[in-house]
Amino acid sequence: MERKKSEIIQAVEALAHEKDISEEMLFSAIEEAIRIAYKRNLPRDQVEPASVVARMNRQTGAISVFARMLVVEEITNPSSQILLEDAQKTHPSALVDDIIEIDVTPKGFLRVAALTAKQVIMQRIREAERGKIYDEYVEKTDEILTAVVQRTDDYNIYVELGNTEGVLERRECIPGEELKEGDHVKVYVLEVQREGGSHGPQVRVSRIHPNLVKRLFEMEVPEIAGGIVTIKSIAREAGSRTKIAVHSNDAMVDPVGSCVGQQGGRVKRIVNELHDEKIDIIKWSENPSEFVANALNPAHVVGIYTADEGKMCRAVVPDNQLSLAIGDKGQNARLAAKLTGWKIDIKSESQIQGMEDMEDEYGNPIAAPEETYEVFEPFFSENIDTEDDTL
Repeated sequence: MERKKSEIIQAVEALAHEKDISEEMLFSAIEEAIRIAYKRNLPRDQVEPASVVARMNRQTGAISVFARMLVVEEITNPSSQILLEDAQKTHPSALVDDIIEIDVTPKGFLRVAALTAKQVIMQRIREAERGKIYDEYVEKTDEILTAVVQRTDDYNIYVELGNTEGVLERRECIPGEELKEGDHVKVYVLEVQREGGSHGPQVRVSRIHPNLVKRLFEMEVPEIAGGIVTIKSIAREAGSRTKIAVHSNDAMVDPVGSCVGQQGGRVKRIVNELHDEKIDIIKWSENPSEFVANALNPAHVVGIYTADEGKMCRAVVPDNQLSLAIGDKGQNARLAAKLTGWKIDIKSESQIQGMEDMEDEYGNPIAAPEETYEVFEPFFSENIDTEDDTL
């Protein structure tokens, strides 16, 4: 007849099942803690064994402590050796140079062992739960999550992410955005730290990372989620403007129109999530001249000159669109350069015509474009409705 399991064994099994923790891991942790507790509670006048192991019976829960001793004919180290005749009293078949285990469980040690076991079980449960949360959220790095604002201070905004806490540093917030307790916001997961949170792993999140915009488009645009439309690059100045370059792998699918959605519905939902941040959706092209021209939208580009070496080009725009191409404080040109990876020099048509007589900031003559640049046929960007595509 099978012996009934003790309460501590039943508790270990129940907790292991509830918390999805290995039973053997708990037993091993308890045994190690009991071994340490035994050594700490030894009387001062007792010789401490050099090697001690603790074992818990997996059925009864009984705990025993054993000293591992070397069988010898003459003792030179009492902490690790036992005489042959003494060893054979408990181990009749023992021989010299054998290693045997001698039961050294102290009287009254059960209470200490039980308390130690309880503490270890609780500690291991906390560690295992934190480990599970860490494993869950580390897989969400580079993804977006819906967060609920819990509290704020001068440096951070703390958000609830479900099973753990996220930290949104003030520098990772959209400029001008005021988040209040209870607000629901989308956040981008930067990294997951195993320790640091008040309830376990700490998740660092961001509202300004360019990939937040990328993930939002993947959520809103089925063509992107399905791989028909691809996001080639993103340039973002959070809280102000983002440019995103898209390409269609299907000639029948318009990448810009897919991202904009019917009556601008798709992109408007993203703009609302980003607190009215303007978004330019650009058609990507493998032709650098065409790509740069598109990237300077909403300005109308009439021609592109590219350098023989290096990713440098000169964009020519009508005189009345020079300020539009450059943008407020140079933002449009700056974002276009980030988006394309090209250094862009923007000139008006009248400036190009008079360049032979111009000097740079150091007083050196500036050569005419045709002498140092490969001249492309003037490229005219697609006529994009900026009311739909630039929000």
